[in-house]
This record gives sequence, C-alpha cells and structure tokens, in this order.
Amino acid sequence: MAKKKYYVVWKGHKTGIFTSWNICKKAIDGFNGAQYKSFKSLAEAEDAFKVSFFEYKENNKNGVPLFQLEKRAKEVNFDSINTDAACSGNPGKMEYRGVYTKTGKEIFKQGPFLEGTNNIGEFLALVHGLAFLQQRKSNLPIYSDSRIAIGWVKKKCCNTKLQQTAKNKDLFQLVKRAEVWLHNNTYSNPILKWNTKEWGEIPADFGRK
Repeated sequence: MAKKKYYVVWKGHKTGIFTSWNICKKAIDGFNGAQYKSFKSLAEAEDAFKVSFFEYKENNKNGVPLFQLEKRAKEVNFDSINTDAACSGNPGKMEYRGVYTKTGKEIFKQGPFLEGTNNIGEFLALVHGLAFLQQRKSNLPIYSDSRIAIGWVKKKCCNTKLQQTAKNKDLFQLVKRAEVWLHNNTYSNPILKWNTKEWGEIPADFGRK
C-alpha cells in the first residue's frame, strides 16, 4: 500500500493543503507559475504552508523540513563537528567523514574500504573526530547519530561481529589502531547523540538513503 502524502499548493486555482494528488492536480493544472510540493506528513505540510513558497525553498536547500530546522536551531550546538558513515551492502564498501556543523564543511573523509559495515564506519569516524580535535587542542563537542558507535567508543572496543578477511584486513588494522588510540589517550570533548527524528539527517550524512 502506498504511503499517504499531503500536498501544499501555495499558488494555483485553489491554495491549501490537500490529501490526494488528484485534488492537487486540479488546483494547479493550467495555472501559470503554480507553486506546490508533496510532503510525507501533515505536520510537515502545515509548517511549510505557514511560510511562502520561496521562503520554504530557501530554508530547505538541504532538504530538511522546516519544523526540524527550527528545532535544530534551538537545540544543536553548531560550534561542533559531526560524523557519519555510509556502506553499500552489509558488509560492503564503506566510507566515513567528519563535518563542521556550523558551515557543513567537510574536514576529513576516509574510504571506501572493502567489506566494511556502517557500525564500524561510525565507530572509526568518531575516533577520527576525537583525534582530529585533540591534535588541534580543541574541546568542541562531537555529534554522532549512532548509539552503537557511541557505546563502542565509550567502552574503547569495536564490538563488531564481522569476520576479518583478506579483503578487509586493512580495515581491521585501522580498527585496532582506533582502539589503541582510545586506550592511550584522554579527551574532554562531549560525545553527543544527534537526534535525527527531531533535527533531520546529520550534516555529515552521505545522502544515500
């Protein structure tokens, strides 16, 4: 069964929030310069309809719904870095990166690695971020959207069930180095959980979902 969508028409024969494409289509068909968009939830549609079409587009260049942007603005410490990983398959080609939260600028990226997992990537990204900040004598917080990776970092152990093979030998060597770094170094940087449901995808996300 197809998921229900909501349609906002800012400019058309009739404006408002509609619950079917057929009704929306009637409101925009033949209307020069019609402004409309579909949404996955009524809340997103209602938030979008509160502002103009162009204001909505300006606020959503990165695809984050307005209500999430508002929560993000109130609750996130933007003077921070955030990390994420992407994996094509499980296991599969994996890569990870870190981004400065305020600007979205990529500050490090590694991979792709063969026969990795997303959890390993999230773990390595966090440790890489901590080492990156330590080298710069920075106490900035670091965000991750992975509870598993945060737990592994705090326990100083990558508790993966993935088996080492000839293809991912280099990756496992990197994991070992990360574990050694955690045991041999201390850090004061807060490790914070990125609240995806409330704030949208983490800025370091690779956008492949």
